[in-house]
Amino acid sequence: MLEGLPPNGATHVMRVEAPEREARAIADIIAESFDPAEVATAAFEREDLADGAEKDIPWAVEAYFAEAPDEESVRELIALVAPDHAAAAEFLTLDKKDWVAASLEGLAPVNIGRFVIHGSHDRGKLAPSRIGIEIEAALAFGTGHHGTTKGCLEAIAAYGNRRRPAHTLDIGTGTGVLAMAAAKLFHAPVVASDIDRVAVTTAHANAKANRAAQHIHFLHAPGLGAGIFRRQGPYDLILANILLPPLKAIAKPLRRLLAPGGTVVLSGLLPSHANAALAAYRAQGLRLVRRRTIEGWTTLELSADAGRPKR
Repeated sequence: MLEGLPPNGATHVMRVEAPEREARAIADIIAESFDPAEVATAAFEREDLADGAEKDIPWAVEAYFAEAPDEESVRELIALVAPDHAAAAEFLTLDKKDWVAASLEGLAPVNIGRFVIHGSHDRGKLAPSRIGIEIEAALAFGTGHHGTTKGCLEAIAAYGNRRRPAHTLDIGTGTGVLAMAAAKLFHAPVVASDIDRVAVTTAHANAKANRAAQHIHFLHAPGLGAGIFRRQGPYDLILANILLPPLKAIAKPLRRLLAPGGTVVLSGLLPSHANAALAAYRAQGLRLVRRRTIEGWTTLELSADAGRPKR
């Protein structure tokens, strides 16, 4: 998932406040510019201000770094999308206790279809008809507040209105939100893979905490070459919320894993990158069903013909 996990042993944080539009732009440009295994970002609405100031509530951006960042370079990135806020960026050093305390406990739940992605502070507030997925505050960067995750959740919910997949594959599972959403909605097997061992371990823990682990097989794997992908498939629904270069690289092996008539959901795409991803998958015989753009990020829903998968 593009939002990623907090870096393992994060030591530094950058924080800046800005209106919502600028805050989202700052978080996005930092996320695009750094390795997601080393830097994690989030933009969120502050909820600690006095009542009555709703129209003026600023947003905050936090970026957590595994190593001390080049502060001037980060300010230059901020200046590209929000020049009035670059100078206000604060850089702090964290210890383990600080990291937990700064873990965005005030994030509001994300409601998409029947799904509610929430933190422990909203546990017990869900209506019985909703499908709750809880992510601990210390892992808040995978809570679904990013436009890529929202687009994928909308696609999963829409798919569930039409049919139920026999098998689902989630590539680049991150915190496991999409895998858990599919498992809890469909009650059917899900394979969830990630190139990052920390992500796989964390996603597995999240699934156990959400009582979804019985449906999900977590796998640490670079690419899609491992034999277990074929043995667990073919897949009626494949989710890939990563970035354009790896999305293009896996187009051919992904197509081989897709069941006849199956659906592929691609995200982690800027609108300017969407056509490049679409071209790679059209070359594999997939057609565009729907394009969703949420908060400046595009999610593509593609469908295979009912014929046999390409070899």
